[in-house]
Amino acid sequence: MRKWRFLVPIVLLVFVSTLLAPSPSPGQATTITIATVNNPDMIIMQKLTPAFEQQNPNIKVNWVVLPENELRQKVTTDISTNAGSYDVMTIGMYEVLSGWAKNGWLLPFDSLPSSYDGQDLLRPVRAGLSYKGTLYAVPFYAESSMMYYRKDLFAAKGLTMPQRPAWTQVETFAKAIHNPSQRTYGICLRGLAGWGENMAFLTTLVNTYGGRWFDEQWQPQLTSPEWKQAVGFYVNLLRHYGPPGVTSNGFTENETLLANGNCAMWVDATVAAGYLANPQTSKVAKDVGFAYAPVAVTPNGSHWLWAWALGIPKSTKKADAARAFIYWATSKAYINLVGGKEGWTSVPPGTRYSTYQNPAYVKAAPFATLVEALINEADPTHPTAKPVPYVGVQFAAIPEFQGIGTQTGQAIAGALAGKMTIDQALQQAQSSAENVMRQAGYIK
Repeated sequence: MRKWRFLVPIVLLVFVSTLLAPSPSPGQATTITIATVNNPDMIIMQKLTPAFEQQNPNIKVNWVVLPENELRQKVTTDISTNAGSYDVMTIGMYEVLSGWAKNGWLLPFDSLPSSYDGQDLLRPVRAGLSYKGTLYAVPFYAESSMMYYRKDLFAAKGLTMPQRPAWTQVETFAKAIHNPSQRTYGICLRGLAGWGENMAFLTTLVNTYGGRWFDEQWQPQLTSPEWKQAVGFYVNLLRHYGPPGVTSNGFTENETLLANGNCAMWVDATVAAGYLANPQTSKVAKDVGFAYAPVAVTPNGSHWLWAWALGIPKSTKKADAARAFIYWATSKAYINLVGGKEGWTSVPPGTRYSTYQNPAYVKAAPFATLVEALINEADPTHPTAKPVPYVGVQFAAIPEFQGIGTQTGQAIAGALAGKMTIDQALQQAQSSAENVMRQAGYIK
């Protein structure tokens, strides 16, 4: 009995301490981790996050900012293994349509607040981020692809860029303007390997040459005449009129090259228009012109449709805080905030009809009408001249495409670097794609 006399005060002390200890407050800050790509628009989002935290003092934001290829790899691994490292992921249309929504990996946005005005989202963009009519990621910015060119360099050579150029014309322009001794290169295009890097652009080039990834029976078509013509044109164009080190250049690197005055032409995402037209970020802002992405033999699939969007993985334990951030970052109010703080050419484009009805934006952005038209014209359900069994302009919305596209991109980068012939690269890619499609049960 004696030992209990000593224990009683200790027990009482612990009990009283427990009562007096501060309990977790309902208003205690929740920290959410956001994985995003290192594109300029996302850097601005990160920069403006203090405005969100001031409005939501109970939520703190932790950022993980990565290059595009690395981001894709990390978020795919994380969500497929249910690891739960992130509360918000920056993903694209491919992820939503290729099985992430169907597999239940993403939380749905099935009850948008009325104040958010979901009907203001551009219909093609909303459809591309939906599964069975339900939105599974909210667009931060959306894009098609277009031609950027230096009006001053064209004028100096007496050249005129058509609104709808042909690739044969582009080659002629590149040859006329290319001047490597002055670090002015005829054309810049993606050469960095990756399904979302060089293959995003190359797929549109193959499309407009009349090619496709798969026929109606899911047989890969990478050694078809159309693929050989398109890849041959691409390799020849960049070897003769492109910048040095082209296989290291993705979206960001080419954007920087053009903004610094080193490219006469660049075909890539429309989202770069604001960056290139902004004197604060572009040395050639007053000289940049805009046109449709070039066409070879068919306009089908000559310009893509994509959205970088914010999604919530099922593994998060902080869904409410994640939704609060996403609604803020994709709202009309956020677009107005960017316009006021960074200038109207810097607002995230391609997501809301109201952006293209805003007089301040339309006045500041000479590319606005063209970008809206390109997004509305892109048709992921009919991306090629020949019938295909897949959806997607610059990708095929099947889980296997990520691996197939990356392997194909690596082979073509090898051909561009002179490590193999174009025929060897495409045969290697074809064999690899056939193996993947056979193992997945698409073909026998």
